[in-house]
Amino acid sequence: MALLQATNISKRFLGVAALQDVSFSVRPGEVHALLGENGAGKSTLLKILAGAYVQDSGVLEFEGRSLGPQTPSERQREGIVTVYQEFNLMPNMSVAENVFIGREPGPGYFVDWNAMRRAAKAAIGRLDLNVDPATAVSALSVAEQQLVEIARALTINAKLIILDEPTAALSDREVRKLHAVVRDLRSHDISVIYVSHRLVEVPQICD
Repeated sequence: MALLQATNISKRFLGVAALQDVSFSVRPGEVHALLGENGAGKSTLLKILAGAYVQDSGVLEFEGRSLGPQTPSERQREGIVTVYQEFNLMPNMSVAENVFIGREPGPGYFVDWNAMRRAAKAAIGRLDLNVDPATAVSALSVAEQQLVEIARALTINAKLIILDEPTAALSDREVRKLHAVVRDLRSHDISVIYVSHRLVEVPQICD
């Protein structure tokens, strides 16, 4: 059974078709490539999957259930997390704060800082990111910031992670590390939608 099933998804802006009858499915533990030239509608489709846009017609199903209009936060709680090319991080906040922003552990209005740092260290350690959780995100490289975004997805218990042009600003070594992370996600039955303009990467990492 498909984890995600999109059927006949269409979206228009001011009468112009951005998407027309797009259908595809993603299985559990699959790395699914999403390709297309500029203007093909990739970003529109991602935003519909993420809950930022609502399709004009068509059906989205996740784990066999139809998904109605939802906010991005509600989609994340469903297990669909998008890592955009422009990261959604707070640069002046720490790694730990970014991993758990809006979900800080602690009683009531108080934050258990030690518990948050321990949990963040475990999450980034799973991705082989060896930085102090108290480090400001602004001090990290682009590749490290990307791993912080993925770590946040893992702490949300993501079942589907959408990576939007994840290697656009990475060196070859950093690309290899990211691909190792994606393979590890796949081995844990986490699905990935992988958007890339680097066609050579597609047979290397995508199913």
